[in-house]
Formats: sequence, C-alpha cells, structure tokens
Amino acid sequence: MKTFRRSSLICALTLALGWVAICSGADESTNTAVPSPTLHLNLSAPLDFQVTQRTSVAGGELTIAGSITSDAKKNDLLPDKVEARITGKASTGELPGAWQPLPCDSRVAGFRGQLTVPAGGWYRLEVRAWRQGVVMASAVVEHVGMGEVFVIAGQSNSANYGEETNQTQTGLVAAFDGARWQPAADPEPGAGGKKGSFMPMFGDALAAQFHVPIGIVATGIGSTSVREWLPNGTRLDRLPPLTKNVTTIGNGQWEVSGSIFENFTARIKLLGTNGFRAVLWHQGESDAHQGKAERTLPGDLYREYLERLIRDSRLAIGWSAPWFVAQVSYHNPEDTSSPDIRAAQKSVCDDGLALLGPDTDTLTGDLRENNGKGIHLSAKGLKEHANLWVKVVGPWLEQQLNEPKNK
Repeated sequence: MKTFRRSSLICALTLALGWVAICSGADESTNTAVPSPTLHLNLSAPLDFQVTQRTSVAGGELTIAGSITSDAKKNDLLPDKVEARITGKASTGELPGAWQPLPCDSRVAGFRGQLTVPAGGWYRLEVRAWRQGVVMASAVVEHVGMGEVFVIAGQSNSANYGEETNQTQTGLVAAFDGARWQPAADPEPGAGGKKGSFMPMFGDALAAQFHVPIGIVATGIGSTSVREWLPNGTRLDRLPPLTKNVTTIGNGQWEVSGSIFENFTARIKLLGTNGFRAVLWHQGESDAHQGKAERTLPGDLYREYLERLIRDSRLAIGWSAPWFVAQVSYHNPEDTSSPDIRAAQKSVCDDGLALLGPDTDTLTGDLRENNGKGIHLSAKGLKEHANLWVKVVGPWLEQQLNEPKNK
C-alpha cells in the first residue's frame, strides 16, 4: 500500500454481497483526497442457498473458492492470509464458529479450499482476507446447506406441468438452474413448463425425515421421447413425436442433435464428482401408444435407448451416478399403461443398471388434471406423486447413510 508524507490513512471496511474494504488517504497539505486501491473479495463458491451433497451421515466437505483483486493496475496488495468460518446450529448443537485457514498466496488472486461441515443448515459462511495483520476484505454467504441433492429428469410430469404450483414449506429445499440456487418454488428453474410440480413437496418430506437441506436440480422437458435425450450422432430408424431435436440423414433415417444430452450433462457436471445423490427419471408417455404407430417405440428399443442414456451420461460426468427409473406410460383414462414400455423400464432396473422408481401409472382418476381426463397431475396428484417418490427414495437413502464406508 502506498504511503504519503504528512498524510493520515483512513480505512473503511465495507461489507456487501461479497464485496469489500475501501481504503483512502488525505493529503493534509492540499486537503484533497488521495485514492488508494480498493480490494474486492468475490466468492464463486458456495452460492447463496447452495446445497452441497454430504459424503456421510455426519457431513461433508464444503468447497470455498473465489478471488481477491485490487483496483490498482498491479495486484501488489494481495492478502497474505485468507480464512473462513461457518456458524449456525447443527443437529448436534451450535457450531463453534472458529476461523479456519484457506489456501493463500500473496502473489495469486484466486484461492480454493475445503472446510469439513456437519450435515444441516442453513449455516452462515464468512470469509476474510488479511494483509500484514489487518483485515482488508470480507464476504458473507447467508445460506449454506450440507445435505442431499437430487436431479429430476424426463418429460412433463418430471417438470412444471402440474395443475397447481407449490413451494417449499420447510424453507429447506433449494433449486439450481445451472447458474444460481434459490428457494424451491414452482415453476422450478431449469425445467420446462410454467405451472406446478411435485418437487417442493418431495424435498420438504425428505428434509423433515433427514433433518438436512435438500437440493433439487430440475431438468425435465415436456413431451420429450427418450430418443431426444440421446447423445449427438445417435442414429434412429423411428421418428419421435416431436422432431426439433433430430436431423434427417437419409430415407427413413434420422440422427439425434444431442442438445438435450449436452445441456443435461453439462448442468449436472457443475455439481462435481459425487455431487448429487441420484437422478430420478420419469418419462415414457411420449414413447408409448402414439397416435401414429410408426412413432411408438417398441419396448426393446426403449430399453436400448434408456440404457445408452444412463451409461453415456455417466461417462460424460465422470462418475457412476445412481439412477431411479419410474414406471411411466399413462395417457388418459382409456389408456392407463403400456405393458411393453413398463417392462422395458423395469428390465433396466432388474439388470442392475438403475433402481426401480415408483409406479406412477397408478395415479388415475382425480389425481389427473381436468377432472381425471388429462395426462398431467392435479393438485392432489402432485402431492401423491411426491409421496410415491419419498416411499422409494427415503428407505434407500436411509440404507446408503447407514452403510459402512468400506465394505
């Protein structure tokens, strides 16, 4: 920091949304302000309301990353120490709130480190940067969660097409759209549709059961066939009901654009290795009993395509994420199921590639919109849809948390 003859240095620490201390001086001979460089501390992780996937029932590692820069042309005022602390109340009691060091090099603006954090939230994160014994910059994240994260994928009933909107009632469910986290409120960011979903109720039930925040990553797209979710270049000989995600390459031959696959895997890759608990797949209506028979997908092809989607998505994100596959094929009161598609969905699970999700073809009558005539779910149906997923995921999650680390 520059010094000035016969000047007094006045430092004011300003805290707002991760931005920081401003230092200025005054030249007594001219009584004019002499500007000194301003330091900025900007956190890139964690984000406000972010839920980090815990690694054990006790908790996990929270990544803290950011950069510290100066308004000066040269970054010669970088801090020589960065530290952080987590405060709040866990299930075991109030957190000690001790300051802990983060990696720091006074020649480098960026930093990244980890703190071990108990399961629970919302916690408060504080980060501060020192130089020569003086705090030069600070940042705060008000809502930090260490809990469970789930990816929701498929078509409309995995997205925002329900009859009534919902939002988290516990305040412990947050949604991630690929750029920011926010309290879960329909329509859930990142998924198709503008109406309601089962996701806030699903999250609330798990939050109440496991006493941790729940993260939701909604990626469902209405009316999509499993064919449209496949990687770029996948050849098809049966055209899906919607064609905007395929290209004609010959007579009766098409190729998948891969845009859905790329967006899907890019979003969940942001969560990191082992960064979520499972993918919940709810899709099948657009492959079963189509108005044009040539658009209907036989069970063996559905099985082949779904298997490829699961395997290739795991390769794309770099780890073997668990998948739940629901049994889904309902169209209307006269067409409540497709045995062919249901058998294909179950076979993927029987062979150990995925876990069997709920049977949502059982959601009939007033559980569907338009007094039971629609394919989407009524307000009552959305609640029951959430319950079906909780009945499947809850016991499995309990088992995962109670299993020894090293078998």
